[in-house]
Order: sequence, then structure tokens, then C-alpha cells
Amino acid sequence: MNSVAPSLGFRDMTLAALGAGMVVALGATPPIPLGILPVPITLQTFGVMLAGLVLGPRRAVTAMLVFVALVALGLPVLAGGRGGLGVLVGPSAGYLYGWIPAAFVVGGLARRFERIGNPLVRGASDVAACLLGGVIIVHACGVVWLSLVTGLGWWTALSGTLLFAPGDIVKAILAAVVCRRIETFITLDRR
Repeated sequence: MNSVAPSLGFRDMTLAALGAGMVVALGATPPIPLGILPVPITLQTFGVMLAGLVLGPRRAVTAMLVFVALVALGLPVLAGGRGGLGVLVGPSAGYLYGWIPAAFVVGGLARRFERIGNPLVRGASDVAACLLGGVIIVHACGVVWLSLVTGLGWWTALSGTLLFAPGDIVKAILAAVVCRRIETFITLDRR
């Protein structure tokens, strides 16, 4: 029986594992607690954006699924050394779950934009992909979950998450710059 979507091969799975490893490595940077929300600022969303830009939608989603599985197994791969099933139901879990659709959107848009010849337009397109996927989608998932789990009002949860915006914009720009730099060394095959 043939499936509609081709399966990921060994190379794809290896690249996805490297993408998950990159997000794990970025978790070594200590989180910055905000105090008003039970969700810290971390560098790991930068890894989600970069994985999407470099790996493409399927590989990036696979990388994020591997990462969430590592968290579920209890490995301390989240910033601050957190992991375990408790994290997957805690107040910040919505942000973590948001990484999966975010990686897909960033990767899909990056694949669509890869034929753009003008470097400035291409860079701006990659930043836009990161802002849509890596910021808006992650925060939408996070705010909904945070509000439901903690009982915070929607407006309070949304207002609090706006504190992440300046850093997330910087991460989106850096992810696009790093991706462009990687492309000067290798040709990316976004799947």
C-alpha cells in the first residue's frame, strides 16, 4: 500500500535529529523569568524558527516532535533543565505545543520563498515567515493554553505575552540572517 506522502528517509531523520539537538542546545542558556507570567523567556524559539527555515516543513515538524518526545520522557531539555510529563500539562505547555505548527509554517513559507532572487526581499520574507510561525502561532497557542490552565483572563494572558515581542522580533531577524549565512555554504533542500 502506497501512502500519499513519501516517508522521511535516513537523511531526513538525521537532519530532523540535528534540528531537535539544536533546540536542546539552546536550552542550555538560562531562562529569564518575567515574574508576571509563569512562562520564561528562552532562546529555544530561535531554534524553532531556524529549524523551520533550514530544514523545511516536514523535517522541522519531525524535529519538534522528537523534542516534545524528549520532554515527555523526562529529559531536562527545556531551558532551566525542565522536562517530564508535568511540563506537558503545565502553564507553559501551550508554547511548547505551538512549536510544532510553528515549525511547519516557517518551513513551508521558507520553501515557498526559496526561489526569490533578490537577497533583501528573500531576507524580509524569511523574517516574515518567522514572525508568522515562530511568533504569532507560538504565542496564540501559548496564550490559549495559559488562559485555560491558569484561569488568567484572555486579555491578561495576551498582555503578558506581549513582553516577549521585542526579543522574538530580534530572534526572527537573527534566524533569517543565520539561515542566509548557512546558504552561502550549502544548498538547502527544504522538505
